Amino acid sequence: MHLAYPAVLAALLFCVGLYGVLARRNAILVLMSVELMLNAVNLNLVAFDVWLRDTLHSGQALTLFTIAIAAAEIGIGLAIVLAVYRNRGTSDIDRLRDTAETDGAETLPDDAETASGQADGRAGKTKKAEATT
Repeated sequence: MHLAYPAVLAALLFCVGLYGVLARRNAILVLMSVELMLNAVNLNLVAFDVWLRDTLHSGQALTLFTIAIAAAEIGIGLAIVLAVYRNRGTSDIDRLRDTAETDGAETLPDDAETASGQADGRAGKTKKAEATT
């Protein structure tokens, strides 16, 4: 078997996965692209294992471990994406930056809130929401 065919196919799969990770904004599509990249690595492991005629089949054994880790990664990743979607209403990666804790510098000072008659802090929250959009 020629090593060039599976190596070129794996390189193409990896490049498509890399493009998907860099260009997509949807978290589920990013996870699918990461899985595509892991499958390209698995293809390389098996191809080199066959090409080197390894008697221990260590490439195939490592591929099984990679598949198990990828399954766990996609399970945890989807759980996180679903939790974020339930809380935020979107799975857009650009909007997930809003989940980070911010300091109080973006809110209005207390004297501005009391002067406008909103002592409960709604103006500061509105200012923070406008700053993040």
